[in-house]
Amino acid sequence: MCTHEPPCPSATESDREAAQVVESDETLGWLLLCNGLVVFDTAGAQVPHGCVVRPSRATPTTRPAA
Repeated sequence: MCTHEPPCPSATESDREAAQVVESDETLGWLLLCNGLVVFDTAGAQVPHGCVVRPSRATPTTRPAA
């Protein structure tokens, strides 16, 4: 899917989230990367063939005081 030079990492590589964003929806909280990976604000992801990737980065468990 990726046409960048050098090519972005594939959805099966460990650095898959380094691929470039091709579409996003801030309201719904997701990004579509050029390798077909859908990344969610909740830190999880879904690869093109439908498997879910567990979160690879920490997510906040509490909100900062206002």
